[in-house]
Amino acid sequence: MRRFLLTTIVGVFVLVLAGGESVSALVGRPSGDAANNNPESEAPPRTYAIYRASGPIAVDGRLDERDWAAAPWTADFVDIRGRDAPTPRFRTRAKMLWDDEALYVAASLEEPDVWGTLTQRDTVVYYDDDFEVFIDPNGTTHNYYEVEVNALETVWDLMLLKPYRDGGPAVDAWDVRGIDAAVHVQGTLNDPSDTDDGWTVEIKLPWSSLEEAAPGGRPPQAGEQWRLNFSRVDWPLAVKNGTYEKDLDTTKAHPEHNWVWSPQGAIDMHRPEHWGIVQFAGAEVGTATVSVDERPNRRVKAALRRLYHRQRAHHEAHGTYAGSLSALNASNVQLPERDFAPTLRTTQTMYEIAAPGAEGTTVHIRQDGKVWVTGE
Repeated sequence: MRRFLLTTIVGVFVLVLAGGESVSALVGRPSGDAANNNPESEAPPRTYAIYRASGPIAVDGRLDERDWAAAPWTADFVDIRGRDAPTPRFRTRAKMLWDDEALYVAASLEEPDVWGTLTQRDTVVYYDDDFEVFIDPNGTTHNYYEVEVNALETVWDLMLLKPYRDGGPAVDAWDVRGIDAAVHVQGTLNDPSDTDDGWTVEIKLPWSSLEEAAPGGRPPQAGEQWRLNFSRVDWPLAVKNGTYEKDLDTTKAHPEHNWVWSPQGAIDMHRPEHWGIVQFAGAEVGTATVSVDERPNRRVKAALRRLYHRQRAHHEAHGTYAGSLSALNASNVQLPERDFAPTLRTTQTMYEIAAPGAEGTTVHIRQDGKVWVTGE
């Protein structure tokens, strides 16, 4: 029987755990209009073209294949909160490849003190320093994957039916069948007596698992786009009796650092609408340059997301969802390139907002945050 993480666990993550440790990856509840309280709400997501591998990829953490050398790096990771937050102390960046069998993810993490303690599969890996991958194949913000790896190659993988803010459970018993993850440490693991350069991680994610929530229940095709993000959790350390210990400021809800590829606007990775956009290129790596194009309904989805946040604020204030668009001040949500003409249907416990999209499509969003397109 599959186990589900209790949704009440969300509230626990703002508390101080045993030893003063807080948990980062699951916290964060948006309130009010995201355009006002989230500085990244209008920022475009980061993008990346994933090229095809020209041959087999040996997952050993070293990234010394010719294909990895040819694959472009992402932009350097930034603080999860976005543009006004401090620059990360250490550089982090990632790259990706794909073939008919799997998605391959690699990352380089600068780190003078490489350490890890957790060795059991599916423990909460971000209690250690870790690298995390988040994948939303359908772009609906529902049914997405989370994979975490620490420097000891310990994996935690789970599936989220919807974000925690929307009451979604996490299927902790879900596994990426056939996952392969390897780490190479440039230095010495768990040795405070020297200064390390960092660590590289390499992950193979077979389509046979990822296609479970993918469009059509199949691997991607060239030209398709998925939503994806990366995160790095970095804990402050002290050395006591020759070993590393966390050096926590228990006055902070988040004493750890959270660095990501595409900023979230809050310390909350579970805002899939802010994740990056990856496009699967048909070209082999190193043979062509592919640009990631903006799909015409992306901005319509973002506009509907603003109304979703306003409905959340209305429900928190009044106990019901607004029954009219005027109550949400929808008229001040505009799109520069097209008319934005949403319609609203509301019951006592649910709502759906729809708006015309590109090429005769309609874009929808509902009270649990799911966004989808009909008429394609």
